[in-house]
Amino acid sequence: MSKYKLLSFWFSILLIASCAYPERIKDGTTAYQRMQYSVAADMLTKEFGKTKSGKEKGQKAYLAGRSYERINDNGNATIWYKKAYDNNYGVKALMAYAYALKKNEDYSAAADAFKQVGQLTGELDKYKKESETCKMVADWLAKKEDSPYAVEKLDFNTGAADYAPSIYENNTLVFTSDRELSAGKKEYKWTGVDFSDLFQVNLESGEVTSFSETLNTEYNEGTISFNSTYTAAYFTRCGSDQKKGVDYCKILFSKKKPDGTWTNAKIMPFVSGAFNFAHPFLADDNTLYFSSNRPGGMGKADLYYVKKTDDGWSSPASLGRYVNTAGDEKFPFVKGDSLYFASNGHPGMGGLDLFLATKGKKGKFKKVENLKPPMNSGNDDFALVLDTKDLPEDTEAIGYFSSTRLDGQGKDDIYRFSKQKVEEPPVVIEPEQPPPPSEEPAPTPEIVYEFILNGTVLEKMYGNPEDPNSKVLGFQPLQGAKIFVSAPSQKIVLDSDEKGNFTTNVTESTRYTITASKEGYFTKSTYLTVDEKDPDNPKRVYTVELVLDKIFKNKEITLEDIYYDYDKWYIRPDAEPSLNRLITILQQNPTIRIQLSSHTDCRGNNAYNKTLSQKRAQSAVDYLISRGIEANRLAAVGYGEESPAITCKCSDCTEDEHQANRRTTFKVIE
Repeated sequence: MSKYKLLSFWFSILLIASCAYPERIKDGTTAYQRMQYSVAADMLTKEFGKTKSGKEKGQKAYLAGRSYERINDNGNATIWYKKAYDNNYGVKALMAYAYALKKNEDYSAAADAFKQVGQLTGELDKYKKESETCKMVADWLAKKEDSPYAVEKLDFNTGAADYAPSIYENNTLVFTSDRELSAGKKEYKWTGVDFSDLFQVNLESGEVTSFSETLNTEYNEGTISFNSTYTAAYFTRCGSDQKKGVDYCKILFSKKKPDGTWTNAKIMPFVSGAFNFAHPFLADDNTLYFSSNRPGGMGKADLYYVKKTDDGWSSPASLGRYVNTAGDEKFPFVKGDSLYFASNGHPGMGGLDLFLATKGKKGKFKKVENLKPPMNSGNDDFALVLDTKDLPEDTEAIGYFSSTRLDGQGKDDIYRFSKQKVEEPPVVIEPEQPPPPSEEPAPTPEIVYEFILNGTVLEKMYGNPEDPNSKVLGFQPLQGAKIFVSAPSQKIVLDSDEKGNFTTNVTESTRYTITASKEGYFTKSTYLTVDEKDPDNPKRVYTVELVLDKIFKNKEITLEDIYYDYDKWYIRPDAEPSLNRLITILQQNPTIRIQLSSHTDCRGNNAYNKTLSQKRAQSAVDYLISRGIEANRLAAVGYGEESPAITCKCSDCTEDEHQANRRTTFKVIE
């Protein structure tokens, strides 16, 4: 899936202000901060060759890699992440390089890179699993020819992004595209192309036209779903509030008029708050499935559903832990007892993969399987829909999906697939033989099931033991941490030993919260879902690692990737992940109180900088409060240019030194 498109990579908030700025962009770092990724990629690669400092070269290469990744140029992203790591940008660059290799389907090199990341970060178990997944996926590719699926690219694709097909009447597909015919007049600086609209294609003639002048606006529209009579439509729109400068994706509803046009769309009633709602799919005309990052989910974006009632629509309900993960789940499609969806949280080939979940005995979607190649690739594969009309006798399914795979015509392309029926081998019934007269049947051995949790608690080793912003040299075991392994009806309390290890038996089909705490350290939690009993695998061993961060009271810790637009103080989309990690710390440590501080560079009037930095610090505090953190636990202080991270003569400071000084920090004050 193209991460540059908000309707695809929707959980990023649309920043309208990124389209026009009062100050001309002079360098690639500024272009990146303003989310003008197509501009940033070009500028940063040119600046890299002119930069002499190894540290600055590493940073520019990393931001170039990020920019290329955002505009879906994974080949160049891989090259520049490697340059960043070679120029000592650190494990963050190596990690990005490993994932980029995986998306490029270079699974052998990716497995080696993930192994190295695990050694450098101390998260051996996590990256061992990534490495093993690479080897598993390579085996899938080797058996690709045995797949019952056949895939073909469609002729109406362009060099633009074409994705999220939906079955419509009269042999027509409605899909999303940012091709030149879209309604918006402005160029979308994120990608350097147009905003997206809804289009329709006649599958017989291949003619493509705009779907609706009413539904298509100057903003981003896409991912549409219809009722069974094609008289009601549910779709996503992002970026419809320019006055606030920031907006979220919403699900809207429209009805078809007798003349074939559509009514002005209205926001669905369950869409609320500063969260994203997208990728609607209407099943049985009464159940609407969608993706959202609303509070209470399992990860970044989860799948939910609402049901139509006599009073309107029910409250959103999650599809649960078997489907949703700590990653992203998107683009649901439901047919009977089958749920097709896209995810990067379940083991997969690189980006988003297509998965199938089927309902269990209690009516919940459970058994999740990867559709494997050729349906999946190293890049994003998503937005699958089935066409159930007039299937040939030898065909089990026909449908369409979207992909950014390497053989495509543009960024996102739409593919058609078919699944052949697999003939079951004939059952051969052997003649029944009478048992020997004196023999009794051998007793069936009893299966002994065992579920074991092995864990390790570690702490970071800093280059300067008194400076939390100094380089992390490695990790060492943390003895004496208190471990709580908790489930709704179970609580196990353990202590980590001299090697930081702990072990206990756990129960099948149970979700546990595993929490480690020790005085002088931030408490941290992780989660474990234990599988059901499997006679073929009666003994299961689960491993977890928890790295506890030491509390440095009254010492500022820089929050990475907190950027503000020129002369602005609102929280940008790319700042949210860093603040969300801080929210997790505060939730898991309810007794601490922190101060959030903002610093500017030396350019501009000191009084002005102080006022601006105070607004920025308060904006960060307000964001935490909006996510449920109590206001009395937070303080905001703007220091302006008074306390630089790097001291240099203002006129001689490089742009990277200015950026280092423009930072947001937090410190524990109680």
